[in-house]
Amino acid sequence: MTRGFYTIMAAQFFSSLADNALFVVAVQLLLENGAPEWQRAGLVPMFALFYVVLAPWVGAFADSRPKGWVMFISNAVKIVGCVLMLFGGHPVLAYAIVGLGAATYSPAKYGILTELLPPSLLVKANGWIEGLTIGSIILGVVLGGLLVDPRVALWLHQINWAGPNAWVHSAPRVAIASLVVVYAVAAIFNLYIPRTGARMRRLPRRAMWLLLPDFWRCNRRLWRDRLGQISLSTTTLFWGVSGNMRYIVLAWAAAALGYNTTHGAALVGVVAAGTAVGAVLVSMRIRLDRATSVMPLGLVMGIILIAMVFVRHLWIAVPALVLLGLLGGYIVVPMNALLQHRGHCLVGAGRSIAAQNFNEQACILGLGMLYSAAAGVGLSAFGAITLFGSAVIVAMGAIMAWHAHNRRHHGAELEVLLRRARRDQAG
Repeated sequence: MTRGFYTIMAAQFFSSLADNALFVVAVQLLLENGAPEWQRAGLVPMFALFYVVLAPWVGAFADSRPKGWVMFISNAVKIVGCVLMLFGGHPVLAYAIVGLGAATYSPAKYGILTELLPPSLLVKANGWIEGLTIGSIILGVVLGGLLVDPRVALWLHQINWAGPNAWVHSAPRVAIASLVVVYAVAAIFNLYIPRTGARMRRLPRRAMWLLLPDFWRCNRRLWRDRLGQISLSTTTLFWGVSGNMRYIVLAWAAAALGYNTTHGAALVGVVAAGTAVGAVLVSMRIRLDRATSVMPLGLVMGIILIAMVFVRHLWIAVPALVLLGLLGGYIVVPMNALLQHRGHCLVGAGRSIAAQNFNEQACILGLGMLYSAAAGVGLSAFGAITLFGSAVIVAMGAIMAWHAHNRRHHGAELEVLLRRARRDQAG
């Protein structure tokens, strides 16, 4: 791996760390403000909103400029959302602005890998990036839980670096002010990401309208590709469920174990820890052309999700949550690498990541809105987990049947695509 790759990893770590800590802090801020549960659940879909709305443009934007610069601007937008939340903006709307920064950050973060590294290192690089990202999720949710602890907030407030006393008057606001610094550290690393020398694709003058049909063409090409459609549907399902599990685990921990936000955040970190282990393991074991072999593990994930409804003891919950995360990491890394490979071949790195984000975040948005609406009419955390687990089993079964159909009726085409993946990975 090159030095530039490690700089990208550092920037991604701190940016993701702050994103996930801010989620926990925003949940606690809404709790202290007496907001209803549907607003707390609404943080997840609001973060995904701009991924969906801006999907036709962010990929082309990432391809039109040096990706380190794009990542720097994206972190600046996140800081704006963080400051808005600090100075009294509604947490749900402010978190949506942070999501705007994340939406522009993602195509650059993943797209630069295909510019910086050969195809033979893509699975390994994705394993490290996903493992590091999950590590930042673990530390982020734990950090968020610690920052909203009144004792930690009091200590930060006493050292008086977190902001003016007039605004920083509660544990969540002290936490938000602290996270602005974390975003600033990420932005500094962005400035040191090297130029790759990749050809920039100029944005058309009438980008608002011309990029719409271009985006839908890219999206359509990925869905029509025999490998792209399977990897895209699998990653879409995984992120749609796991994106909402952040809040559902918090709600489940409160209902099943009586945990507060600080302790519930630690259990979210447990899931993420398992995902990190799975991501690293699979990066060493699964070749790019064997990525689809991990799909049956999705059915096991769904079964474990439903089984969590009956768990009432921590000593059972922790290993089950670790296993749940491990299976998720084992599934998503090779499928994500396969999707990146096909997208790079078909439509270009930035555009393929934007299309991927659109589908994945649309799933997060749809499932999150469904959960938020259901919470508004009284659906329990146990009901939500049962619903999500059933959705994983049904959807994963449908994707596996789709792939089996492709193998029966388009076997020759699939073999050509897999042979190319093997050749590219061999370098």
